[in-house]
Amino acid sequence: MIKRCVKWVSELLVQLLLLPIYFYKRAISPMLPPYCRFTPSCSTYAVEALKKHGPIKGLLLAIWRILRCNPWGGSGYDPVP
Repeated sequence: MIKRCVKWVSELLVQLLLLPIYFYKRAISPMLPPYCRFTPSCSTYAVEALKKHGPIKGLLLAIWRILRCNPWGGSGYDPVP
């Protein structure tokens, strides 16, 4: 019973965290030039990380990826672990 509740809360948190990402991808990103240094893009990476790893680890992976997406960071293919 408790495991089911934890799973439900986790899935709810993932869905709530995905809302601003989907808004960015649909409303803001099309107006900006593509400048993500990685493949897949940081927003796609965040969606995949949240769906694969849940709200805590997925959010940490997404934040770490965004912090690395800068002129002094890496570039290229960087899949979700």
